[in-house]
Amino acid sequence: MRVFAIADLHLATVIPKPMTVFGPQWAGHPDAIWAYWRELVCEEDVVLLPGDLSWAMRLPDAMTDLTVVAGLPGTKVLLRGNHDYWWPTASRLRAALPPRMLAVVNDAVRVGNVVVCGSRGWTTPGHEALNVEDERLLTREAERLSLSVKAAQALRQPGDHFLMMLHYPPASPPYPPNPLTDVIAAARPDLIVYGHLHGVPLERAIHQVDGIPAYLVAADGLKFRPKLLLDTGTVETGEQLG
Repeated sequence: MRVFAIADLHLATVIPKPMTVFGPQWAGHPDAIWAYWRELVCEEDVVLLPGDLSWAMRLPDAMTDLTVVAGLPGTKVLLRGNHDYWWPTASRLRAALPPRMLAVVNDAVRVGNVVVCGSRGWTTPGHEALNVEDERLLTREAERLSLSVKAAQALRQPGDHFLMMLHYPPASPPYPPNPLTDVIAAARPDLIVYGHLHGVPLERAIHQVDGIPAYLVAADGLKFRPKLLLDTGTVETGEQLG
């Protein structure tokens, strides 16, 4: 079993939104993702999808996009992004998701010997300080990440790989500590994946948090090719703890 990641699919089957407004590289991007996905990912693999999956505003519309993703190889693990306005309650979402499609919502999932936790995250302080509302939302997301870490700790078994998903990057240049990085440093995941940033030179993306590798997996930055994170050498089975 291998683990891949790709964020920011920005699918728009029902709600048209041409992504080419963000650059010509987005022309026909779903077809590029599907082609690379089928080339790289096998049925026994896992694909992490850390947010901004669909431009839909309602779950029934988003399901049109999610059904396409569900039909691709592998087990998919979803996380909410800032544009996933369709995302409902955890119970309603899980009741609607197709087989082999899991969601992290203030909890964690275990697939084979891989445990995945995560939170959407939020804007973090950097060259500019946050306003009061952003500070409140960042604190809330750090609390949600802590809940997810606790769920992951309950699921973990000796020898498991411990991965963390965020949608927003965990820190902003020049990367001072913040409530999210405090949780990450205490949790010590094996690696972190995040998305959200588009058209950002790789040298501006954060590559580690307290020595923990961090990978920007926004689709355009990957040239729409899912990124291989690790090869576990196991057969996958799924478990979730809420």
